[in-house]
Amino acid sequence: MKKILFVVTMGAVLSFTMTAQRAMPQAMQKLLNAEYAINSLYVDSVNEDKLIEDAIRGMLESLDPHSSYTDAKETKELEEPLQGEFSGVGIQFNMSNDTLYVIQTVPGGPSERVGVLAGDRIIYVNDTTIAGVKMKNSDIQKRLRGKKGTNVTIKVKRPGVKELITFRITRDNIPVHSIDAKYMLDERTGYLRISRFGAKTHEEMMEALKELSKQGMTQLVMDLSDNGGGYLNAAIDMCNEFLERGQLMVYTEGDNSPRNEANANGWGDYKDLHMVVIVNQYSASAAEIFAGAMQDWDRAVVVGRRTFGKGLVQRPFKFEDGSMMRLTVARYYTPSGRCIQKPYHRGDKKAYEHELLDRANEGEYYCLDSIQFNDSLRYTTRLNGRTIYGGGGVMPDVYVPIDTTEYSTYYRDLSAKGIINQYTIKYVDKNRKPISKQYKTLKDFDNGFVVTDEMMRDFIAMGEQDSIKYDEEKYRQSEQLLKDIIKGLIARGVYGDSSAYNVIINHRNRDLKAAIEVLNDRERYDRLLREGNPEYERLVKKL
Repeated sequence: MKKILFVVTMGAVLSFTMTAQRAMPQAMQKLLNAEYAINSLYVDSVNEDKLIEDAIRGMLESLDPHSSYTDAKETKELEEPLQGEFSGVGIQFNMSNDTLYVIQTVPGGPSERVGVLAGDRIIYVNDTTIAGVKMKNSDIQKRLRGKKGTNVTIKVKRPGVKELITFRITRDNIPVHSIDAKYMLDERTGYLRISRFGAKTHEEMMEALKELSKQGMTQLVMDLSDNGGGYLNAAIDMCNEFLERGQLMVYTEGDNSPRNEANANGWGDYKDLHMVVIVNQYSASAAEIFAGAMQDWDRAVVVGRRTFGKGLVQRPFKFEDGSMMRLTVARYYTPSGRCIQKPYHRGDKKAYEHELLDRANEGEYYCLDSIQFNDSLRYTTRLNGRTIYGGGGVMPDVYVPIDTTEYSTYYRDLSAKGIINQYTIKYVDKNRKPISKQYKTLKDFDNGFVVTDEMMRDFIAMGEQDSIKYDEEKYRQSEQLLKDIIKGLIARGVYGDSSAYNVIINHRNRDLKAAIEVLNDRERYDRLLREGNPEYERLVKKL
């Protein structure tokens, strides 16, 4: 009886399979048959899971540049920075001479609670040597991170202490912040630098704006330079704080995805705040959505250089094994109807990845006259009807060229070999206490600390020890740049504040200077939002 039941059952299964295959598109049958033949008949054994993964990757690579497949491990690493937190020990570190150097501990985090200090060098993690063995940063992170509540033992070398100090740390949730810097530029101008659009970015932004408002902020510089984007919802939530009820923030649309709009609810707290948004060629995706919405509604003046041009919507498809396929299903459009996505050729990812280099070679970063706008891609803003242009990315209202006069091959080599970081780590080790004693606050340090010629001689000598030959002419070309970077890194090391570096280095930030000039010249600010940039009209190329 059981045998008969088995035969009947198998017959039903085979019948169902054959019916399903007949109902299946011919192309899909072909793919399944190929996979079955390879797995069953190939001369050598094959890994079926990898076979399927390679097939998925191959299909996606023939499409657009942003559709992708990640295995379980890659998926976790991809999502972690955007989730708002992870479990670990709570330190920010750098590598100096193949040794992990603690730059700062997360306030209130597991490492700070047990007494780990900035400047400590971690030598062992759970009896495994990590110093002097050329271990990758990712491998070190694996050893330090883990499930909340689990323990990890580290041994550190502390300057001035002969013996190694042992700490037993209980891992906990560590916040991943989106805001790199927030402070007042002057009595009325707030500055906010956002590095990514994550799950808690809107919440962090609101806390920062509230804090700056208490300090007297009446106008804002929102810095989105180098912001590669992240979650669409984070950008939408941010736009909501600055736009009026019913104003379109962004819409998406694709051949198989109907138009989907996001409109402001009008409950925002900063709808009247004068604002400049800084962007550059590395600002992408959600950063472009925010900048585009502010520009299209004449809500803020955008300053900097044309953004990256990433305007494709990826829908995640998660598989049971933790892997994920991110499939492009639509395009992003700004309120005026501009598609943010720059042009690309399907399957030619290499050319797409070289597009930023092509811009540099064509002079787009250095000279406004190298840019041309296509008249056929002319759009108008929603409120004042001023002219803006599409074609990929967001072109700022005020163009700021990159200043390369201080960059030299000598600076490049020092930076590439990590000499700047190594020197500042060594200097902070020796001088942390006297600097803290002499300069009570970061503001005092900013106003009073000077990188001396003696310090630079030591710095040059460190470079020579690493085979970087001193070049007097090229050093003079980059001298002030090097001094400013060193001062900023020393500030970050001493004060343990992620904003510290930005406070110091922003003195030379041309984009920021342009933003402040626009904000403080209210007549120019209003004219740009009302009429646009007249310089752009002479660059229009009629097709």
